[in-house]
Amino acid sequence: MSNRIAFITGASRGIGRETALTLARLGHFIVIASPEVENNEKVATEIREGGGEAMTLDLDISSQDSIKQGFAKVFAEKGRVDILVNNAGITRDGLAMRMKPADWELVLKINLFGAFYAAQQALPGMMKARWGRIVNMASVVGQAGAPGQANYAASKAGLIGMTKALAQEIGSRNITVNAVAPGFIATDMTAVLPEELKQKMLAQVPLARMGTPTDIANAVKFLVSEDASYITGHVLAVNGGMYM
Repeated sequence: MSNRIAFITGASRGIGRETALTLARLGHFIVIASPEVENNEKVATEIREGGGEAMTLDLDISSQDSIKQGFAKVFAEKGRVDILVNNAGITRDGLAMRMKPADWELVLKINLFGAFYAAQQALPGMMKARWGRIVNMASVVGQAGAPGQANYAASKAGLIGMTKALAQEIGSRNITVNAVAPGFIATDMTAVLPEELKQKMLAQVPLARMGTPTDIANAVKFLVSEDASYITGHVLAVNGGMYM
């Protein structure tokens, strides 16, 4: 069935935006949730111009109250959330021995805590409907680690563990919980990396190219579809072979 209600965090740009556009093309109603109000509106306009439907939310994923209020708005307007894509994420890189507590905490708060609190809001309705899809955006870094990213790696590894625990808890209600673990993807987040580092990273990718947001959006599209109804607790690596 199309016209599900899909709630996507961090949907204002990059992978989140591409995922929003991709799911909108399938006929799903898209909730574009991020603190980047102007960009949210741009994505919503793009969706509507393509014949789709969307609403925007000014959502601060680091705040439990903001998450609760955001979901309350969607429930008031649409009655439910069928698909949750926990995509919002940040980096605050630094060597572990010099990492500021604030940088450790903020990355965990946004990447991991926010995803958990969003899932908590979405689950009661999914349980009642006996149908739901949750996709958590992990990372190759959560699987393999990376120097200077102890906070980011911990948050993404935490998401993978959370994905598996939730999948076991709620599988009997016909709700699947999976993770997508992107590798080296061309986004705003990777655009700022020094050229030398980019080349070094590319050298580790057997497919010899960076991934695109579309590569990731297609993985999400599959996991939220009926074609993936017997897949849960899985981490789908979309990394060009960078980590196997």
